[in-house]
Amino acid sequence: MAELVRFHNTVGGRESDSSTGRWLASMNPFTGEPWAEVPHCGVDDADAAVDAAHGAFVKGPWADMTATARGKLLRRLGDLIARDADKLAAIEVSDNGKLLAEMAGQLRYIPEWFHYFGGLADKIEGGVIPTDKPEMFTYTKREPLGVVVAITPWNSPLLLLTWKLAPALAAGNTIVIKPSEFTSCSTLALMALFKEAGFPEGVVNTVTGFGGEIGNALVSHPKVAKVAFTGGDATGAAVYQSAAKHIKHVTLELGGKSPNIIFADANIDDAVKGAISGIFAASGQTCIAGSRLLVQRSVYEEVSQRVVAFAKTARLGDPMEKTTQVGPITTLPQRDKVLGYIDVARGEGARCLLGGKRPEAPELAKGWFVEPTIFGDVSNEMRIAREEVFGPVLSIIPFEDEQHAIEIANDSIYGLASGVWTSSIRRAITMADKIRAGTVWVNTYRAVSFLAPFGGYKKSGVGRESGQHAIDEYLQTKCVWINLAEGVPDPFVLR
Repeated sequence: MAELVRFHNTVGGRESDSSTGRWLASMNPFTGEPWAEVPHCGVDDADAAVDAAHGAFVKGPWADMTATARGKLLRRLGDLIARDADKLAAIEVSDNGKLLAEMAGQLRYIPEWFHYFGGLADKIEGGVIPTDKPEMFTYTKREPLGVVVAITPWNSPLLLLTWKLAPALAAGNTIVIKPSEFTSCSTLALMALFKEAGFPEGVVNTVTGFGGEIGNALVSHPKVAKVAFTGGDATGAAVYQSAAKHIKHVTLELGGKSPNIIFADANIDDAVKGAISGIFAASGQTCIAGSRLLVQRSVYEEVSQRVVAFAKTARLGDPMEKTTQVGPITTLPQRDKVLGYIDVARGEGARCLLGGKRPEAPELAKGWFVEPTIFGDVSNEMRIAREEVFGPVLSIIPFEDEQHAIEIANDSIYGLASGVWTSSIRRAITMADKIRAGTVWVNTYRAVSFLAPFGGYKKSGVGRESGQHAIDEYLQTKCVWINLAEGVPDPFVLR
């Protein structure tokens, strides 16, 4: 076996490994073999990372830096990421098994967040308040929170990290990053670019390892002001509970069971492509996966047949190859979980129209693959329609009319995203108004932008990422009162 590549944490501007000398193997989902190692950190390492971030926040160059200077650093970082996009994308593919085309596209787009929030850094303004007390001069300031812990998932590590980093740094906070133990390598590789960009020591720090060992230590740490988490709703609830116990700010981007709704008047060719994009383009490993395909009864059979025919053409293979369209599942436990949900669906009476097993091709045998799988005859009461599978598994559900579609779409504990396919502008606006989700796409799917807010309703999360709204999640408001009167009135009476 080839020697494993070693990646190191960054704490206080210096390379850092676990205080116990332990290492974690990072597995390549396509080969099923280890390819790299990252430090296996414990509570002492988490404490050191938080201390470094807190020190950088309260003293030193970062604390004294102007907002304009911060913005310049962010824009410089964006330029460096653009320069190294292909290298970072290759690391992500080795770590999480998603398509090189997908990861390279994300890495080339990530600089836009740093450019955007770099420009927004010195546009953070307070205001003068014309109060009812004429002897007072009153104004507000917007100030950073302090140390932010960013906990990121394994499916799109750098993109989802960027959604937290860019606004948090623009607002003047310092960061401790806890990446997924399955996909830490690209985050650790990114740290060299912060140093090259000129960020002061301790502003951005990393600590790698298992959430059960270091996650709670980070979330409950008295020097941490905010936790920004992306991941499953069960873990998110635990993070929320711990943060609430210690009175911390939170942003939670959690699960989804997004409805992708096709009406009879839609352009069926486009809608079928949208259905495929919504669930198979990232092997279903995205919180916004359109895993519930709602199809109007009059076109249900036609759409079902065409979606199955299109999905049959999907090419499984090495995610590094340009011709591959569906890669492996990122982790072995997740692969087994997806196969388990397929068994559950069959047991509940759903009809398997395609896939439903591991591929038989010998060249895919070592990888953690699941065939693109489609179930018909699904009711919204089935587990396959209610629980997040996080894999290439699509449930097709018939509906009668707009009201029925809205009822099915909203009958979920989640509310992250949704899609509507129709040629009627009236219907598009009506559905967008009635669907309880943070994002509604009309005649498209999986579109995101640094300019547009993203987040969920219900158990899909708290807060918003991207767009101008995002920076508010990392700021607090201070109100300043200056007495202009010469005398002090009765001290026992509220002014």
